[in-house]
Amino acid sequence: MNKCLICQDELEKAVSWRSVFFLDEQESACCADCSSKFCLIEGTVCPICDRPQSEEKACYDCERWQADPLFGSVLSSNHSVYHYNEFMKELIARYKYRGDAQLAELFYEPFRNVFSKHFSKNSLLIPIPLSKERLYERGFNQARLLADLLNAPIHEPLMRIHLEKQSKKTRTERLQTENVFFINGGSEFSGKNLLLIDDIYTTGTTIRHAAKLLIDHGAESVSSLTLVRG
Repeated sequence: MNKCLICQDELEKAVSWRSVFFLDEQESACCADCSSKFCLIEGTVCPICDRPQSEEKACYDCERWQADPLFGSVLSSNHSVYHYNEFMKELIARYKYRGDAQLAELFYEPFRNVFSKHFSKNSLLIPIPLSKERLYERGFNQARLLADLLNAPIHEPLMRIHLEKQSKKTRTERLQTENVFFINGGSEFSGKNLLLIDDIYTTGTTIRHAAKLLIDHGAESVSSLTLVRG
């Protein structure tokens, strides 16, 4: 019997007509109790960054981004799957910082659902990279694992300079960060619509820095799909 990837309780396989006739159906990777703690983003959101709010208009942060002469138009939109509640904060910490790469299996269906709803299956996926040092430290890139869930073409032209972890910086410090990305030589994006993949959207700085670089190198448009909206 399989165990919940979060709490390690044993999972009871539910038998349904669908499970009988569709043998390749994706089995649940967590128990009902843990599953109930995920909070999907639903209802009214900012049309640019997916921040939940009472009105369907650009949020204060996105208004400021749009007014920025360098970054105002580099990102078409961001869509996210989950709210960044306390449960998700702990789960993301396990996933990113404690090496629990298997947790990516939890996000298979919800991540694919949001992708299918908002983006073309022919989208060219670009995972936000880690620096070589950070990749060695963690052993995997959490954004690449998320991209692997989508069964769409993946390209990895972005490289990253090794700096202090973003999670240790204040919101103001993140907004003031210089662009840490550069393009791997020989990459061609002319006329292409690109989709950045990352685990979390917080201030939008990381996503927009990557998007600007891609736009500057000829991309027609850049959007993003993130697991969590912080």
